[in-house]
Amino acid sequence: MKGFLIKTLINAAAIWVAAWIVSGIQLAQGKADWQHKALTVLGVAVVFGVVNWLIKPVVKLFSFPLFILTLGLITFVINALMLLLTSWASGKLSLDFHVTNFGSALVGSLIISLVAWGLHLALDDD
Repeated sequence: MKGFLIKTLINAAAIWVAAWIVSGIQLAQGKADWQHKALTVLGVAVVFGVVNWLIKPVVKLFSFPLFILTLGLITFVINALMLLLTSWASGKLSLDFHVTNFGSALVGSLIISLVAWGLHLALDDD
């Protein structure tokens, strides 16, 4: 349970950074206070974790030939698609999070991966 909580907080921080840097990713737009933004990003991080836990392995399995063909570069596209799916699911759950297009999702997923990787190095899961 502690590992899930740490991973969710790391994903939340990474999503927040991506929304701050990439103009095509909106997180709690308008006059939302920081508490609303924090709760929104935590909800989005949970959705992102569930999408990556349930759907990403299936997509990776079916796209295995593309992994070989592209030497693993298809991972960037899959991560962007998972971020777009998270945006869609967040909209269905009334979370104020939206990714406007595939380009924003691609850059955002790269930023999320880098920030999450750095935070995982800095914070031990144990």
